[in-house]
This record gives sequence, structure tokens and C-alpha cells, in this order.
Amino acid sequence: MSMRELERLKAIQAVADGLLMPWRAAERLGISRRQVERLTGRYRREGAAGLISRKRERPSNHQLPAGLADHALAIIRERYADFGPTFACEKLRESHGLTLAAETVRHLMTDAGLWIPRKQRPPKIHQPRNRRSCLGELIQIDGSDHRWFEDRAPACTLLVFIDDATSQLMTLHFTATESTFSYFEATRKYIEAHGKPVALYSDKASVFHCNQHASTPDKGVTQYGRALYELNVDTLCANSSQAKGRVERANLTLQDRLVKELRLRKIDTKEAANAYAPHFMADFNGRFAKIPKSAFNAHRPLRGDEDLDLILTHRVLRCVSNSLTLQYDRVIYMLDDTPQTRALAHHYIDVYEYPDGRIEIRAHGSALAYRQYDRLSAMDQGAEVDNKRLEHVLALSRQVQMERDNRRISGSPSRTNQGEPVKPKMRANNTRKQRELKQIDMNAMMLRSAELRAAAVGK
Repeated sequence: MSMRELERLKAIQAVADGLLMPWRAAERLGISRRQVERLTGRYRREGAAGLISRKRERPSNHQLPAGLADHALAIIRERYADFGPTFACEKLRESHGLTLAAETVRHLMTDAGLWIPRKQRPPKIHQPRNRRSCLGELIQIDGSDHRWFEDRAPACTLLVFIDDATSQLMTLHFTATESTFSYFEATRKYIEAHGKPVALYSDKASVFHCNQHASTPDKGVTQYGRALYELNVDTLCANSSQAKGRVERANLTLQDRLVKELRLRKIDTKEAANAYAPHFMADFNGRFAKIPKSAFNAHRPLRGDEDLDLILTHRVLRCVSNSLTLQYDRVIYMLDDTPQTRALAHHYIDVYEYPDGRIEIRAHGSALAYRQYDRLSAMDQGAEVDNKRLEHVLALSRQVQMERDNRRISGSPSRTNQGEPVKPKMRANNTRKQRELKQIDMNAMMLRSAELRAAAVGK
């Protein structure tokens, strides 16, 4: 008998001898009182042998039919040896009519040596590589979202550019989020200070790498990648964080030293931190920078035909309609009726969006005059927001809600309580932040309307 069965025997024997109450034995054994009474009756009739499980030496009700496991394993060895257990289980069911649980297939493949569980796999080894030989040959870039100002201000992102050959901090740029326009600003600051590097080394964030090629315009090239291609700067993406470990370790050092330096100087804004960044970089590089193997500087100056204002922009193609209009970011732009613009009907032209929010429509290298027709289009209640921009979007939502509450308190009308549809307005200046605020405002309107309808139905 097993230890569990011996413990049960002692308790049931005590109940049969009147030394232990049945309910107390049920608590001790973790079974019901009726089961204790049944076991006691079986003990009195058959003795200790009556307490042995009736399922002993019987086949399990859940075991596989004879030969099924061997048949499935033979198929896996022949056709799916390099498949994962879940994928192999699906193929056995779809192609061979063998219905097995994924865990059953996992045990079969593990026992046969075709699959190694993750806990049993040896750890990955990331061997160090040699530094590049000269300054500007490879620049590692990354963004670090952190509470750089501690409790004095909300968290923000620091964009870090560090040289691979010397570990020099080349650029530090504080910004709200890790976005394309933020990297445009940091790249402009870098090029104006040092020139064009040979290559930039980054992770696979959506700013640098297209994870969905089918839904990305310009054949899977990001806006940042397109800008660097025009500047003749290569972009490389790392497969792991260890591959760009120099900038990752620099982020940890900055989260320790830079935070304390900002605290000592009572800096609590991004603008003040960006102004202090060059002084911090000079001190940091003097302490931790390495001497490169070669004294050659691989940076290149800008050519005469390279205009950073035009290159570091968000650029998309839009088709001109018969009415000389085009749409971008839910706003309709009407071109002036001229012989030159009439020739552009049914042709694609470029729409430039600058970091400061300006919109410029260009064709054949020249800017076109236009008017803006803003309209309330269908609102997307489930707009996708990148995880790195979620905190910034929520901050904008709180700001819009506060402004709308203040307008209602002051008695000014709002768009939701007007009984007539909103008429489109012509606006001359439209920035990116204003469009984001307007979109959040419209989403709040729709949510408020849904709450009112639900309240009316409840009544």
C-alpha cells in the first residue's frame, strides 16, 4: 500500500473502532463524510484490502488506443520532425485524421527527442564583437522611456545616439514619445553637429522597420528609412537587444547619472534638459569614451542639394481628383484652379508634413497653393495606438477633457449640444497636435452620445 493508502487505513480504522468521528476523518483525508462512511463499511466487510483503489491494475480511461501513439509518432518522424508540437498536432488532425491533444503530441515528441522544452534548452550565448574602427562608422540609436525628471514632471523619452567605436554620446534629445518626427528632430541635431554617419543601428521598432509590409506605403519603407536613404545613410536593424548592447548599457547609466544631474540642477522640462544635454555629454565622454583604432572620421558633410527641411518630413502620395481635391489625414485639400493644377488631375503628387505641423503639397519640385476643407468624417472609436505613444495619447485625452469641461462651465456652447449639424470651417493653420486633439474630442462626443442613448433606453 502507498503512504496515502496507509494514512487512509489509520483514519478509517479509528472511525470503525469509535475513536474518531466521521466528520473529523473527512476533514483529515480531504473527502466527504459519506465517502468516509462507505469506506468504513467496506473496511468492516473486507478488511484493509477493501480500502485499495478499485482502479489499480486496470487500464486508464484516458489512455490512447493501442498503436495510435506509435502511428502518430511515425508520421511526425517522417513529415513533421522539425515542427512544433502545436503545429504538428494541427497537421495530424487536418491531413491524417488523427485527433490528439497538443500536450499529448508534446510528450510524444519530447520522449522521442524531437522537441526540447524551453526550460531544458541551453541559454543563448551572445558573444561580444569587436568595436568598429573609426568614429562615425556605426551609430547605435535607441529611445528610453523613463521618469527622467522623477516626480517633478511626467515621464518622457530620451533618444540616445552613441558611437560604436568610441562609446561617445553623440546626441541626447528629450521628447514626448519615440515617434518618427522625434527621430527627425534628433537626426537633424546630429547631422548639424557631426555630419552624416555611415550607418545607424537600431531595433525593429515601427519607426525603423515595417512589420506589416502589405499595409505600409512605398513598398515597406518607413518614413525614417526613406529620409535616411535620401541622405545616403544606411539603416541596420538588430535581431536582439544584446546586438546593440552598447546603447542599452548606456541607457542604464543615463537612468542613474543623468537623472541625478537633472535633480541637482532642478531641471523639470524637456526644453531645459535639451539645453543641458551638450554639457552632460561633454562630461560623460570625457569620463567613459574610448580611443578608436583609427583616427579617420567617417562622417560626411551635407551636399549642396540635400535640404534637411525637405528630407526630414513625413511624405505620402495622394491622387488628385477631377475636382482638384485630395485627402490626407481626414482633411480635404482643394488646389487652386489653374492650368497647371488641371493637368495634375488623376495624377499622384506628394504631401509633405513637417515636424512643426505644416502641410505642403508639392508637384514637380514646387509647392502648390491650396485651401483646406475640414470636415467631420466617420470617427474611429477603436483607433490603434502604439504602446510607446499610449501615455502621450492619454495625456492629450485628459487635456481635451479638461478644456471641454471648462468650456461647458463657462457657458459657451459645445458641438454636442447644438441641434444642427456642424458646418465645415476653413482654417488656415492646422498643426498635428490640433488634429490629434480634435480627433480625441470627436471620440469623446461619440462616447457621450452613446451614454445618453443608453440612459434614454434605461428610462
